[in-house]
Amino acid sequence: MSELLPPDAALVAQDVARALAEDFGAGDATADLLPADATASATVITREDAVLCGTPWFDACFRARDPAVAIEWLARDGDRVAAAATLCTLRGNARALVGAERSALNFLQTLSATSTVAAQYADAVRGTRTRILDTRKTIPGLRYAQKYAVRCGGASNHRIGLFDAILIKENHIAAAGSLAAAVAAAHAAHPTLLLEVEVENFAELDQALAAGVDRIMLDEFSPADLHRAVTHVAGRVALEVSGSVTLERLREIAETGVDFISVGALTKHVRAIDLSMRIAMEPQAS
Repeated sequence: MSELLPPDAALVAQDVARALAEDFGAGDATADLLPADATASATVITREDAVLCGTPWFDACFRARDPAVAIEWLARDGDRVAAAATLCTLRGNARALVGAERSALNFLQTLSATSTVAAQYADAVRGTRTRILDTRKTIPGLRYAQKYAVRCGGASNHRIGLFDAILIKENHIAAAGSLAAAVAAAHAAHPTLLLEVEVENFAELDQALAAGVDRIMLDEFSPADLHRAVTHVAGRVALEVSGSVTLERLREIAETGVDFISVGALTKHVRAIDLSMRIAMEPQAS
């Protein structure tokens, strides 16, 4: 895959601070039973094939508890790793390793799950012009992290939130009075933002073309109608497909010639990757 830009360090720190506060509360009653100066080493393996993602969050969890912890990664975010592969080794304060383990693995297993699913969808359309997009159907509080994971898997991001692009749907159209009125209001209020309109039939498709939008989302169009829409639009605007998109249907949809397919399952149908971390105490100096 192409070089992946690192996630924003400040956002990683915020995510980790929330996770550790949630887990530690007033302290780690179990790890406090260990000697304060004890040292341990650890190894993390994956029990299944995956696309690795989440190493900055993983590292930050341990460094928040032990700034001197040594972490050596044998794979990087975006790499495809096979079952039983060793992902990294650690060495540091035993209390820190035991205490931060769960939060660190939670980030790694969840974000690797998203990147692994994203890779499956990206692989399914390889060789076509179509790009896979995510949606805003993300785990609350982990929007940026999951969208980073989508990129690790080789798919692309739709808008980050409600602030960086406009997507006009049927409720917006109803409130504005018409599709044309909704688009005109959007152009007037935010002329520099990408403007997309969701349509459900060819009459609305023609209205969107006439209104002058940047992208049109085709909702619940049949494969035959997708072919017809691509021919009808003839490259005047980008076309995106949404609704009833499954991995099994993906190739058929992509081969109609649409530009994008948005898939909520990348971020909302999350099944954590099975990871294991084994910790070994080191002998204490006498």
